[in-house]
Amino acid sequence: MAAHRIDIHHHALPPEYVQAIGSDRISQLLVSGKTPTWTVQHSIEAMDRNGIEKAITSLSAPNVWFDDVHQTRALTRRCNEFGARLRDDHPKRFGLFASLPLPDIDGAMSEIAYAFDELKADGISILTNYDGKYPGEQEFAPVFEELHRRNAVVHFHPAESPEKAAHPIPIPAATLDFPFETTKAVTSLLVTGTLARSRNIRFIFSHAGGTIPFLAERIARLEMRPDFREKAPDGAMFELKRLFFDTALSANPLIFSALLKFVSHKQILFGSDYPYAPEPTMVASVAGLSKLGLPCEVLAAIERGNALRLLEGDRASIESHPQS
Repeated sequence: MAAHRIDIHHHALPPEYVQAIGSDRISQLLVSGKTPTWTVQHSIEAMDRNGIEKAITSLSAPNVWFDDVHQTRALTRRCNEFGARLRDDHPKRFGLFASLPLPDIDGAMSEIAYAFDELKADGISILTNYDGKYPGEQEFAPVFEELHRRNAVVHFHPAESPEKAAHPIPIPAATLDFPFETTKAVTSLLVTGTLARSRNIRFIFSHAGGTIPFLAERIARLEMRPDFREKAPDGAMFELKRLFFDTALSANPLIFSALLKFVSHKQILFGSDYPYAPEPTMVASVAGLSKLGLPCEVLAAIERGNALRLLEGDRASIESHPQS
């Protein structure tokens, strides 16, 4: 199979990360109930079998926060360096979305500089909440100001809901928590004015944006409130329709019928969620996209072209404004 796809949502599991975090913390989030057995070679072989030329790697939930600033900073740095070595060893196959030691703001600011200036990362990976704090909260403002200054690509991955302990649902976080956490993160960025202040950031949200395509008009009703209108002076739908979304776990007619009515196909990027979603899911994602009846040029843009333009920073060639 000719390799042409670019996978914007592809996870690495550095051995040190798995050991430090603990397999139990990872496995409980997943539908499989098992921490994936992963190696670099596993990724390359799965990519080869599914026509994926290049994958941009990132960490997934639960990420690196330990309630210990120094430990978290050290692990974040080592994981980012692991991802950079992976890219340097296989420059045609891998890129890097670097992690940040949030909610440690000082550590995050230092890691942004190191990730871009030293490691030459393709962008930053951020979770939808850290210890129950959502990204629009004021304490995160310096992080987004710096990412805006750097014209950064920022890929959001969902985390476990902070409400799980109080309202336990006996299914893994990947099933319900993740799409709703993504929705809450987008809404947090919107209602606090972070999206309006961060026009230079190219935001990508996992899993077709959770429930954002379905709820966007309902969220936009907040414009009736003057305090919200001040935070989104161009309107909620304007801000939401500028976002980018990946196809991980979403390559099916139900989701795409809403997503393509919400944004241009130029704002949709192929994502597999491998290996947290195992290779059969990757196979199903590729097949699912091919069965949507999309024009050839639209499918090619989703599978490759949009990611190339986004990662190369050619903003003028990306239609990132509301559809007419």
